This record gives sequence, C-alpha cells and structure tokens, in this order.
Amino acid sequence: MNIFELLITQPIFNLLVGLYSIIPGGDFGIALIIFTIFVRLLMWPLVKKQIHQVKVMRKIQPQITKIKKVNKGNKQAEALQTMELYKKNGVNPFRTIGVLLVQLPIFIALFQVIRIIATHREDVERFAYSFMEGLPAVKSIIENPDNFNQFFLGFINLTDTAFSSGVNIYLILLALAAAATQFVISKQTMPQTTPTKKFGEIMKEAAEGKQANQSEMNAIVMSKMIKFLPVMMFFIMINLPGALALYYTTSNLVAAFQQKRLLDHDVEEIIETAEKDVKKQNTGKKATAKARSKTAKDAKITKVTAKDSKTKRR
Repeated sequence: MNIFELLITQPIFNLLVGLYSIIPGGDFGIALIIFTIFVRLLMWPLVKKQIHQVKVMRKIQPQITKIKKVNKGNKQAEALQTMELYKKNGVNPFRTIGVLLVQLPIFIALFQVIRIIATHREDVERFAYSFMEGLPAVKSIIENPDNFNQFFLGFINLTDTAFSSGVNIYLILLALAAAATQFVISKQTMPQTTPTKKFGEIMKEAAEGKQANQSEMNAIVMSKMIKFLPVMMFFIMINLPGALALYYTTSNLVAAFQQKRLLDHDVEEIIETAEKDVKKQNTGKKATAKARSKTAKDAKITKVTAKDSKTKRR
C-alpha cells in the first residue's frame, strides 16, 4: 500500500464502508450521498473564503477596468496597480482554487475505492481497518465478496459506466445532472460582467491593427468556458463509473446551496472576514514600517557614534 492509499484512499474506503454497514439494506448510493454531504460540510470554511473572494472581485471589477483603461496597454504598470488593489481589498486569487485542491485527491481516491468494489473485492480485507472487520456487513463482504450491494435505490449499478453493458439511461441521466449542476455553480460564481462585443468583432478589430481590450477578452473567455465545462463534464462522466457521477452531482448540489447562502444571506459575515484580512495586512505593513524605522534610527545612532569617535581621535 503506497502513501496515497494509506493516507487518503484507506480512510475514505473505511468511512464509505462504515456508512454502508449502518444503512438498512446496505445501499452504496445512499452511503455515497451521506459521505459527499459530510465532505462538503467539512469544506465550509474554504467555501466561505472562496465566496468572499468572488464578492470582493465583483466589487472591485470597475476599478480593475479603470486601471486597464488608464494604463493603455502598459502591462507592467497595470499588473502592479492591480496587485496593489488586490492587497488593499484582501484579495488572494489562489484562494479560489482551494476547494478544487481538496476535491481532486478525494475524487481520485473514490475512483480507487470504486475499482476495489467493482473488480477487486478480494482487497476489501486489505483496506479495511481491523476494528471495521468486526462489523457484520464488512465481515459478510470479506467472507463472500458478492454480498456487496453496489446498487443505488436497488436498480442503478454504480460500478458500471453509461455504455459498459448496453445503454444505461439512468447513468446517462446522472451524467446530465452532473453537467447541469456544474453549469449552476459556475454561473453563481462567475464575474458579473457581460461582453460588450462578440469574439469575431474583437478579432476583426485586431486584424485592423486595433489593440484588443483585455477585460472584454476575459469576459468572452469566461462566458464561453461556462458553456463548455458542462459539456466536457458530461462526456467525462459517461465514461466513468456511475458512483463518481453521483458523487459529483451531490457535491455540486450542496455547493450550489452553500454558495447561494453565502452570496445572498451572509453578507455581514463576509464583510467582517474581508475587514479581518485587510486589518491583518495593514498590521503586517505597520510592523514592517516599524522595523524600517528602527533600522533607520540604529543606523543614525551608529553614524553619530562613529563621528564622535573620529572627533575624539583628532
């Protein structure tokens, strides 16, 4: 067992199997839904920071547009002023990928767990913690791997793909649900700017020698991506086991609820978080300024002492 399996796959496997063992009738789909909701609730602090970034970015968008217009293509000045604006408002663009960085290893581990359940059930005993082996459901699977119920609601095989054994309409619907919910959560957090020109118009102007407006290009790219991502997600999901589509759909539904709540109702809390970030940065700046002042005073004292010493020698 490698380090990834030991630290991520094995805990997820045991949590899922533990949930499966306490659900009446043993429904792997229900266990997976409960597991997904639990994971999303644990990510609440990260989601809150992510939405704070979205709100602040929307708020300062006019200032960013103004910076681009004032600098007229001077990328260096534009970048410096934009970074200064980010610091002033407590914006850290890398915070928005925190949720993705947490989700990715979970997604990979889930794929490994599903592979164990689907084709390598002889590994159940190897991955199960010793105290889990005493549970009746786990003991039953170890003794007879075919006792595991991989069905959701009794008729959706979560270890199959949409086309692994003919056309599975239920798994196709799950893939569509994953794509639709991807569109919803992307729409919720995208910048509230609409492109004033079409991509063709901007390319035509560029061919005529006019410099493209970067903010307009960004708005067009974002509007295209929000339409492209769900389509890409659908084709990914129909080629993966149904359990991953169920996990992704459930995760997106909970994310949509979390994002809506934070965007609509927790404005005061988000403002308070922003003020804390700005205060922290200002405290850091004051500390730096104080350190510079102390250094300057020390240098002045050293200079005066050296001067006095030189005078005495004379």
